[in-house]
Amino acid sequence: MSEIPEHDQPMPLVSHLTELRTRLLRCVAAVFLIFAGLFSFAQQIYTLVSAPLRAHLPANATMIATDVASPFLTPFKLTMIVSLFLAIPFILFQIWGFIAPGLYRHEKRVAIPLLVSSILLFYAGMAFAYFLVFPLIFGFFASATPEGVSMMTDIASYLDFVMTLFFAFGVAFEIPVAVVLLVWIGVVDVQYLRKIRPYVIIGCFVVGMILTPPDIFSQTLLAVPMWMLFEIGVLFGGLVRKRRQEEEASDDTPDDQPPATQP
Repeated sequence: MSEIPEHDQPMPLVSHLTELRTRLLRCVAAVFLIFAGLFSFAQQIYTLVSAPLRAHLPANATMIATDVASPFLTPFKLTMIVSLFLAIPFILFQIWGFIAPGLYRHEKRVAIPLLVSSILLFYAGMAFAYFLVFPLIFGFFASATPEGVSMMTDIASYLDFVMTLFFAFGVAFEIPVAVVLLVWIGVVDVQYLRKIRPYVIIGCFVVGMILTPPDIFSQTLLAVPMWMLFEIGVLFGGLVRKRRQEEEASDDTPDDQPPATQP
């Protein structure tokens, strides 16, 4: 007998829309609550985020604000983005609460680890960018500054630059989750992924070129981890696929099959 969802009770469309609206309002409320708690620390948050660049500025050089409202609006914008990033676990929990009632039990056993790992990998990608990529990139930029040119970066331009890298590395670190998910639902096969490995490597460098600023260091620092994360996804995808095949084989076994006779 085929498995049915644990909460297999039909709901009218209006009930689904009402629940969706409620969960969306909860997500918005969570972001604004976090923002309200962090707003008084907006200047300190920007100081922390700008530390990798300021550490490589020449002596007596500082960051600048070219717009009148930038000293206020730029930390304000950064605090809002940080609030959104910190609310991601709650937002994904609301999404999970909306779709979970329609999932089978064996689907939940795979979906929950994927959900948790996606959150951790996104934060890991941002940490990788902040602690490893930023010091290398800004150190290179500072050393490559032509003689007679003073390196003084605008605070709004810096925020746009680092937010692009944060998002690029956060999304790139989701590759293992995407690979495992595609293998699990049967869209691709592990053997096929191994066969197209050379094209994936080229694709990683192309994506790194698109998502990062136009310098070879940031592109390489994004492309190489993407490739390694793809290999990790292929490894775990093979394990998930093997486990699913074992479950399907056990489900195909007739319930009325007589036990084996002992000799």
